[in-house]
Amino acid sequence: MGIKIVTVNKQAKFRYQFLEKFEAGIVLTGSEVKSLRAGHVQLSDAYATLRNKELFLINCHIAPYPPAADLNHEPKRSRKLLLHSEEINALIGKIQQQRLTLIPTRIYLKNGRVKIELTLARGKRMQDRREDLKKKAQNREIEQALKRKR
Repeated sequence: MGIKIVTVNKQAKFRYQFLEKFEAGIVLTGSEVKSLRAGHVQLSDAYATLRNKELFLINCHIAPYPPAADLNHEPKRSRKLLLHSEEINALIGKIQQQRLTLIPTRIYLKNGRVKIELTLARGKRMQDRREDLKKKAQNREIEQALKRKR
């Protein structure tokens, strides 16, 4: 079946410096899965947090699924993430000692199951963001100049 990307967090690359990536499963209800398959999900302000040695996805908006009516879900509820205990223990140390955060970068379907890509990240300062924008503009100018020469 392969991988079908449902959504990507475009703001994350601008706001954070990525260090390490993890794949996790999500505990969802039926109406959430239907809505997610239709692409009605937003990751822009979402993040993952640790509670009692368990990971939870906070602030991820999955729109209600209209045909579900009374059996619908709350759009911004916290959702449990499924990772191996060894991975969670490693994350606990990194998050607490190095002051890092877990950001969801994309949600996708892998062999019919909903997966989320979590990235261990460090927040960028405003100066770092400006430098990234300058580099991006310079690369764009170089590519345009090369196209003109051809």
